[in-house]
Amino acid sequence: MSRRAAPYLFVLPNMVAVALFTLWPAINGFRQSFFHVVQGQPQRFAGLSNYGSLVSDSQFWAAVRNTAVFVIGFVGLTLVLATALAILLNSQRLARGLFRAAVYIPVLISPVVVGILWNWLLGPTSNVLDALLGAVGLGQPAWLIQPHLAMGAAIFVELWATLGFYALIVLGGLQSIDQSLYEAARVDGAGEWKQVRFITLPSLRPTLLIVLILSTVTGFQAFDFIYTLTGGGPVGGTTLIVQYIYEHAFVPPINFGLATAGSVLLFVVMFVLTMVNFLLGRRREAV
Repeated sequence: MSRRAAPYLFVLPNMVAVALFTLWPAINGFRQSFFHVVQGQPQRFAGLSNYGSLVSDSQFWAAVRNTAVFVIGFVGLTLVLATALAILLNSQRLARGLFRAAVYIPVLISPVVVGILWNWLLGPTSNVLDALLGAVGLGQPAWLIQPHLAMGAAIFVELWATLGFYALIVLGGLQSIDQSLYEAARVDGAGEWKQVRFITLPSLRPTLLIVLILSTVTGFQAFDFIYTLTGGGPVGGTTLIVQYIYEHAFVPPINFGLATAGSVLLFVVMFVLTMVNFLLGRRREAV
């Protein structure tokens, strides 16, 4: 066996798995978006009619609006809170490992379990949080019944479940900053805020770019915890694009062609936004 071929043989099983379970389904899904699909089998070439049905569907545009609100709220809050939490963890002197582990624990919980847990806390059946707020005279907002509150609850739950992951990424970026920069700033009389503004944040640009891209992808792919938290309700107020695709693919009346067309459009939007974020980030680094 050639020494040059050996590395490729080691990665071959992984490449085969990716091809079978990622590349082929993606290619087949793109192909099916141009057909009327019955029982998972393309029956008749439909051209762009699936895409036409998609863009003329009011439910699709409602899901798009919900997804935009969710992604903007989630990504914006993630960047701010993950940075603030990472700075706080970096300045921690006592029980560092304990606090970092506590922050990361929600990341390890299954998204389905997260949705069920917060549905129990916020939902109309058990109404635990509303009962606590009512007991202290703060009212009972009915978080998962009113559409605007339900979307806010969905963003909050996604933040609770993932913030520790992004905070640790930012923490890694903080620890790579040359400490001599802070020492020189302190000698020049710069306070904590000026150090954060002129040293920490500029130095974290590459790290925050990674967080921006990852959180954007996470926001667009949100489904599992929302499905168990609100089921997409109330009145479709938290139905995101992935749930729209899921319901057309697996909930009668099934329309695979429409679902795969939605998947293709979602991929295009995510790819474009990721490339724009990446290119803008690289340009800012060059400046």
